[in-house]
Amino acid sequence: MGKNITPDFLPGTLEMLILRTLSFGPQHGYGIAQRIQQVSRDALRVGEGSLYPALQRLLVSDSVAAEWGASENNRRARFYRITAAGRRQLAEEKRSFDLLVAAIVRVMEAT
Repeated sequence: MGKNITPDFLPGTLEMLILRTLSFGPQHGYGIAQRIQQVSRDALRVGEGSLYPALQRLLVSDSVAAEWGASENNRRARFYRITAAGRRQLAEEKRSFDLLVAAIVRVMEAT
């Protein structure tokens, strides 16, 4: 396994990861954090102190919607889903992120 990171995300990166996770279907907060950790092979761990404020920002911007439901273990949980505005935001953030990563790679590989 790789090094575990408690990430200090670039602005907007956590929101991008949440939106990407929700693009596969509705999920509750704990499930979102678990999915990010799983897909990153334990490299990214999102704590509640970062996750829920980011979800709240996404709710305020209408990028996600939420409703109460029952989790897998029959507990009351808030389920989040990506909206059309969230899909547009995700596409734009991914484009910007890809440009940033490409620029960083060019600098790191410069001779």
